[in-house]
Amino acid sequence: MSKNKNVPAIIVMFALFFMIAFVTNFAGSMGVIVTNQFGATKALSQLGTLANFIAYACMGIPAGIILKRKGYKFTALTAVIVGLVGVAVQWISGPAESFLVYVIGAFIAGFSMCMLNIVVNPMLNTLGGGGNKGNRLIQLGGSCNSIGGTIAPILLGYLVGGELVDASVKDAAPAMIIAMAIFALAAVIISLTKIPEPHMETPEEKAARKAGKVAKDPHGPLSFRHFVLGAIAIFFYVGIEVGIPNTANIYFSELEWVGPALTGTMIGAYWLCMMIGRLAGSAIGGKVSSKTMLSVTSIAAIVFLLCFIFIPESATVTLFEKQLPVTLIFITICGLCTSVMWGAIFNLSAEGLGKYTATASGIFMTLVCGGGIIPFLQNLLADHIGSVQSYWLIIACLGYLVFYALVGSKNVNKDIKVD
Repeated sequence: MSKNKNVPAIIVMFALFFMIAFVTNFAGSMGVIVTNQFGATKALSQLGTLANFIAYACMGIPAGIILKRKGYKFTALTAVIVGLVGVAVQWISGPAESFLVYVIGAFIAGFSMCMLNIVVNPMLNTLGGGGNKGNRLIQLGGSCNSIGGTIAPILLGYLVGGELVDASVKDAAPAMIIAMAIFALAAVIISLTKIPEPHMETPEEKAARKAGKVAKDPHGPLSFRHFVLGAIAIFFYVGIEVGIPNTANIYFSELEWVGPALTGTMIGAYWLCMMIGRLAGSAIGGKVSSKTMLSVTSIAAIVFLLCFIFIPESATVTLFEKQLPVTLIFITICGLCTSVMWGAIFNLSAEGLGKYTATASGIFMTLVCGGGIIPFLQNLLADHIGSVQSYWLIIACLGYLVFYALVGSKNVNKDIKVD
């Protein structure tokens, strides 16, 4: 495939990356609202995020099968339609004043996010040529992801305003309408764009499958130790990426001298830092190994979170003519660290899988449910030991990423045929 022919497909993949973060981070930011309108605890405030990510556990493997049988274009188009329905249901939860309807909408939207992730990651890795170049393209696409992630909390914080006491789901209606419009536009663009299908089953494979003549492969993605450990790493990573800002958003929004508007801006800055980090990652991705990226950023994130835990909340700095907790700044710059982790883990995990890549992507996406489970567990801890101390769970997860980068990412199953 020539580079010029790949450009339209790459642009579409970047647009889908934007949508994934906008809708996902929107669900996370809604936690601030539901604590007020529905009287939810910190743990229950994460039910929208949990529902969004549990959908990955339900849809990961089926979506991988759909990708293999129907291809990237069909899977992407189906995903945006499902996403449109999910956001519409969340929008309805406002007038209905129903927390249950909101959670159901988040769950439906999660199916869409799962399918989109299954499309964009292997496609960008393939279009980039795999290896460090594939990682570089994923990091560049991740920058678009970060733009969507930056806009969502800032927009929601602005819509809620400076006072949390009057916040309700209906305040978020404009953001939901924007999300639905993005999905509708994406559906049109995808339907008009030619997308390569490097992993779609051939007519011969399809005929053999329908005839029941498909020989059972004794191997699969789970036969590779580095992939299994990488899937676990993704479970922890997405929990880290989401847990850091989500918990901080609720914690600082409840502080009267900080409030939801300023907190939303700083949480948006966290995702902006992710964009900056991904742009830097894309620039050096062809020169610096994924192993080095993952180990260095994981260790740095541990250091920043230790500063957040041990520096007193009373320590402040003046920013934008407002007194800002120094600890919130450490949360924000963690985005520089989490920025390149996804691409690095995916690249390390998918390396050397060959024909098992599409199936592996489905399994990989199943473990993304960590993005809902880890923040829920963290906020369950926050309800009992406090939001600050709950970050020890995130530090433990980061410790596993250091292990995976230095030890677990080595492919010890090179004897398995993958072509």
